[in-house]
Amino acid sequence: MKNHVWRPLFVALAIVGCILFARTLLVPRDFGAHERGYMYGWHRKSNEAEWKAVRVKYRTAKVCWGCHKDKYDAIRNSAHRSIGCENCHGPNYDHPKDPVGLIIDRTRSLCIRCHSLLPYTASDRGGIRGINPETHFPQAACVLCHIPHNPKPMNQKREAMS
Repeated sequence: MKNHVWRPLFVALAIVGCILFARTLLVPRDFGAHERGYMYGWHRKSNEAEWKAVRVKYRTAKVCWGCHKDKYDAIRNSAHRSIGCENCHGPNYDHPKDPVGLIIDRTRSLCIRCHSLLPYTASDRGGIRGINPETHFPQAACVLCHIPHNPKPMNQKREAMS
């Protein structure tokens, strides 16, 4: 074969060799190693203790259920049933040890994330009732009229206000 064939072949082999050499230097030996032998994955046996020491920031709504069964049941029977508690209330990592640490976000911007009117009728997001935030009582917080844990159909207001 001529040089024009060998040179690119040697360059390609050198690149592959460099990649394999770099992999042996950078990737830990137990990366992807499991009880059943070598498997591709992001698991390393040597850092299991490190991951056990990491505090879980977000938990599931079932953790909230233990103390807030009434709120949990109300939201599970509402239009907001697919939204986790921590989407609105923030991470649950220190609650209930530190009740003040769980911030309840009552800002208008939180509701507008999902309830700003979007013209996407073909997607699930287009099926969410939306408002124009510039014309729908822009000076007021949504929770003054609407109950997030029990949003009634047709955007009915709080009973106290009607």
